[in-house]
Parts: sequence; structure tokens; C-alpha cells
Amino acid sequence: MIPGLLWFVVLATWTPVGGAGAGPVEIVLDRDNIEVTTDTLVRPGSYAVPDADGNGVVHITADGVTVDFQGAELVGFTDPRQPDACTGTGVVITGEGVTLRNAKVRGFKVGILAHGAARLTVEDVDVSGNFRQRLGSTPQREDPRDWLSPHGNDERQWPTAYGAGLCVERSDSVVIRRVRARAGQNGIILDRVDDSRVCDNDCSFLSGWGLALWRSSRNLICRNAFDFCIRGYSHGVYNRGQDSAGILIFEQCCGNIIAENSATHCGDGVFGFAGLEALSRRHRAGSNDNLLIGNDFSYAAAHGIEMTFGFGNRFIANRLVGNAICGVWAGYSQDTLIAGNVIAENGHAGYRVERGGVNIEHGSRNVIRNNMFRGNSCGVFLWSDEDARLMNEPWVQANHRGSTDNRLLANTFEGDAIAVQLRETVRTTLAANTMTDVGVKVDADEVSRPEQVDGIPRPWQPPPYPTCGETRPVGAREHLRGRERIVVTEWGPYDFAQPAVSPTRLLGGREAEFQVLAPGGRFRVTRVDGPVEVSPAEGDVPRQVAVALTAAGVAPFRVELAVGGTPLAVAGTLCRAEWRVRHFAWDQTCDPRTRPRKWQALLDGPARVDSLVPAVAFDWGSRAPRENVPADRFATLATADIRFPAGRWRVGTISDDGIRVWVDDRRIIDDWTWHAPRENAAVVDLDAGEHAFRVEHFEIDGHATLRLWFEPAGG
Repeated sequence: MIPGLLWFVVLATWTPVGGAGAGPVEIVLDRDNIEVTTDTLVRPGSYAVPDADGNGVVHITADGVTVDFQGAELVGFTDPRQPDACTGTGVVITGEGVTLRNAKVRGFKVGILAHGAARLTVEDVDVSGNFRQRLGSTPQREDPRDWLSPHGNDERQWPTAYGAGLCVERSDSVVIRRVRARAGQNGIILDRVDDSRVCDNDCSFLSGWGLALWRSSRNLICRNAFDFCIRGYSHGVYNRGQDSAGILIFEQCCGNIIAENSATHCGDGVFGFAGLEALSRRHRAGSNDNLLIGNDFSYAAAHGIEMTFGFGNRFIANRLVGNAICGVWAGYSQDTLIAGNVIAENGHAGYRVERGGVNIEHGSRNVIRNNMFRGNSCGVFLWSDEDARLMNEPWVQANHRGSTDNRLLANTFEGDAIAVQLRETVRTTLAANTMTDVGVKVDADEVSRPEQVDGIPRPWQPPPYPTCGETRPVGAREHLRGRERIVVTEWGPYDFAQPAVSPTRLLGGREAEFQVLAPGGRFRVTRVDGPVEVSPAEGDVPRQVAVALTAAGVAPFRVELAVGGTPLAVAGTLCRAEWRVRHFAWDQTCDPRTRPRKWQALLDGPARVDSLVPAVAFDWGSRAPRENVPADRFATLATADIRFPAGRWRVGTISDDGIRVWVDDRRIIDDWTWHAPRENAAVVDLDAGEHAFRVEHFEIDGHATLRLWFEPAGG
């Protein structure tokens, strides 16, 4: 029985279909709580039936039955403009040996839910248009509230919080094929599903996970498309991914074969982690002995493959190109084989030391061989550091050996800025590697000098592996190469299928831009409200359109436009001002958190202006704000006199780290702490006229950002 749904057996008013010995029957989906107990055909059509009691509309409870929807569509919530309002479940399967085919299910929190349904077959099903969260991040700024939390699912947190097109729980020997998911958050969730086959599915253009595995082992996942499963990305502004992934592998998923899949343009192509329970144990727990072979994990916001705290995983003959941070991130991994991959042009939007082709922190006995490295910011980087918090974990105390006994054999490096970098890593072996046109061949600190071994390693060939499925998704979306093709709207990634604008809400300086997106055609601006100019007012799509404020001060606006017969709108608030900006270096003697007087003396020092800018909109990442100021421990002071219409206004910031904002000498925002990018906001009543604004910010280390905007407090 499904945890949390035990009550529905007693409370629901069941309407059974068929019975013992009954032949195939035809039904219509005209009511909630239809129980199916025999082979069944659904009469074709579209049926709007909400899950009023939250336990499912159609219940398939008998063993061994086949239910053929014949293309019929079951619809829960019917307003596609509010996908975050979808609730309930469309189809619930609790019988064993069930076959469900040719169904369309949309408008639910979970489209299809199977529990305790061993030997289930789901095929030729479309679960597009189910639940997805509205995202707070915009192209200009990241909203930290959009981060996903995949670390717990034993109490069904994933489907409860994030929904799914298809969710299968506690079921073995399952076959899932030719499932399609679009316009949703998660495609397929497998929770405690073993010895199953997942093939020929296309769960792409989702805002969470294409396929998510929890405590699921020995599955064959082959020839699926999980492309553009992403959030947390704005090209050239931020690339965090927010734990979205084409394939998610969490909490002791072992022995899976992941072969010939395409998971490009995702947060991570694969995001794998041993699991919190695994870290609490002292034995060889983890997501271990998985084979990833022949896949395309390119153009990720973060990593092509992230697989940490695991043993014996193999990454073979994959394509790992153009990933923002690194091709492979394998922290604390042991006995990993990374072989025969194409690893190119990775790490050019990395974060500090984490960048490049293969990054392994605190890893041991890993073998990196016969790979082609090309144009990476760093080909292979192996290192260890203090990691005091992790060192207290039982798994680490029992298994950690430091960064040691790793081997790099017969790799080719071409045009990498650094071929091999080593820090606090010992007994590294290099043999038969070829390095051409690299900036630095080997960059090693004193304790990390590698052993160069002469001779050619024994020949290596990719291992044989089983396959299933008939499609060839790798390379099928070749025309969408490159991270610049990722456009994340308020509901998730753009799918290149219908007209849209991104963003729909513009906040910032005296001008801003939005994209008109469509597979073709023309757009035309039909109405403009507010003191703004729109350019161009019409043209071919896709197209970048600028909105510029024509009056001094702060003003809201709205732009309506049409692409063919589709109406679209963009609204927001712009500010025409001149910000006087100063940057400072600081040290412990004037720590802004503990030495307020010395901090103030630093800010009150010789008056100078480093720059005049139209908006407080800084995304430094790990870079310094200007010459002669370091990338860590710097401060920013920005002041401006800004004209407002009378009214109630929301003043918002995103900052990493500390932030304070004053208006007319009144402090309205105060988050004077060391923190990851975080949003703060205050509502103030302002008279018409000029108001003096002052923004103070400090950065300690790592990522740095500072943004400020205004909008009417009503929206």
C-alpha cells in the first residue's frame, strides 16, 4: 500500500470496472475513483476529471491486466498557465504484472503512480503537462529558493514536493519504454526499483530531473533522451544548475548500466551521490559499480558527470563537451575508471579551483586512461584539502585515503590551458600521455610530484555491455549545440516549440532586454504602457528586444506583443539613475562583522569614485571587482539620488555576502552575514521626489554577487 494513501481504501467510493473472469471492457473516464480489475480499453477522447480526494482518478488494482487508453487523455487541472497548481494523481497502479499503454495524462502533481507493481510495463505514454514549480530566478539574477533538495526521499519527498510524470515505487522487473514528458518538472522517478529496463523514452525540456533514481540498482537505462532538464542557468550571468539533472542517482544506487543516452544542456548530465545514509555508515556504502557508457553529457550548467563518494564506477566512451564547470566531478571517489571519453572545452565558467575536464578531490586508486582532452581550462586536476566537516562523517573516517594512488595513462591533451594539475596529492602515476599545444604540461606542488613511467600501458578496449531500445538519441539534437541555446523561463527551459518571451518580468537599470522566442514567424508590439521605448517594435523571431526608460527616476511599464496569433506580455520596473560606486580591499583588522568602527573608517576614507554605473547589477563570480582590489575580502559602496513617484515600493537585493541598504538615512535591509547568494527585500512608502540610497556590501570568499532593484509593492 502506498505510504500516506492508506486511508483511501476505506474512504473512497469505488466504482469497479470488470471482475474476476471478465473479458476486456470499454470504459469512459467520466468520474473520480474508477477501479480497474480486468483487461480494459478506454474509449478515445479527452476527459477532464480532477482527483478530488487526492488518491488517484483511475486505480488499476488487479494483477496481470492490460489497460489500453487508445490515445485517450486524462486531464486533472485544466489551466496550463498555472502548472504549479496541479494536484492529485491521474492513474494509480498497485497490481502486479500490469501493462499500461497509449495513455495521455496531464494536469496532476503525479501523472502515473505505481507502487508494489512488480513486472509492470508502461509503454507509449505521454505524461507531459504535469506539475512544475514557478521559478524565481530571472536572466538577470539567481533566486536561491529555486534550488532542489534531492537528499531525502524515503518518505516520498520527491513526488510530494516536486511531482512527476511517471513515478514507480518498490517495484522490480519493470519495463518503461517510449514515455514522453514535456512541460513539467520531473519525467520519471524510480524509487526502490531494481532489475528493470528503461529505454526509448524522451523526458526532455523539464525544470528538474529527466530520470531520478533512489535506492535503485541493476537497471538498464538505454537510448533515452533527457536533454534540457535544467534550471539555475543564465548564459554568461550564472551557471549553478540548482541540482537539476538529466539523470539523478541518489542513495546507494548500484550496478546500473546507463548506455547510449543523451542528457545534454542539463544542470548536470548525471548527478550521482552516495547518499546521506551512506555517509553515516562505515562500510563500502555508496552509489557503486555503475557503468556509464556511450552517452552524451555535454553543455551542462555545472558538470557533465558528477558522481561522488562512490566505489568502482566506470565512465567509458562518453562525450563530455562544453560543460560550464567540469566534464567529470568525482570527489571522494575510489577505484573509478574514466576511459575512452571525449572531454573537451570544459571549465570555462568554473568556480575557483573546480574547473576543467576531470576534477577529483580526495580520490584514490582512480584510473584515467585513453581519453581525448581538448581545450579545457584544466585537463585533469587532482587535489585534497582540509574539508573538516566531511572528515567527521563515518564513511570518510572509514574509507578516506586522501588524494593518492591515481593513474593517468595514454591520454591525449591538446590545447588545454593546463594538462595536469596536482595539489596535496601523492603517488600519482603518469605514463604514455601525449601533450600538444598545452599551456602548462604538469603543475604540481612540492608534495605532489608525479612519477613518470616509461613504456606503453597494456592495450585497452571498451567492455561489451547489454542494450535495449531502438532509438538513437545521441546526436539527435545536434542543431542545438552549445550552452548559449539554454533559455530558462519562469516555468523552466524553453523547448523551441511554441512562442514565448523570456523573461516576462524585467527589473533593473535604465534599460533591459527580453527575448521573443518561437520556432519561426514574426512578432509585433501591440501596446506599450509606461515611459519606455521598445526596439524593435516588430521583426522576425527569435529576436532580442530592448526596453529603455525615457524619463529620469523609477517607473513601471508593460509591453504587449503578438507572435502570429499568440498574445504575450512583458512587465517590470526600470530605474534611470547614476550610481557612484567605490570598491575597497579589507582584512581582519577591519572585519565588517566584528570591527564596525574600523569598517566605517574604511568607508569614510578619501572620497573617490571608481565608476559611475546605471544600476547596481554586479555578478563577479570569483573575479575581482577591479584592478588592485582582490577577488576575496572586498567591499562595495554604492550611492545614488533617485526620483520616485509617490507610493509603496519594494526594494530587493541579491547578495553574496553581507548587504545593507539605506533610503534617506533609514536602514531598510540588513543581512550583514557570510552567506550564499540570498534575496532580501523591504517595503517602503515614499513621497514623490528624490530619495537618497546607499548600499554597502562585503565579500569574504568564493562566489560574489550584488544586485538591487525596485518594483511597486503590489506586484
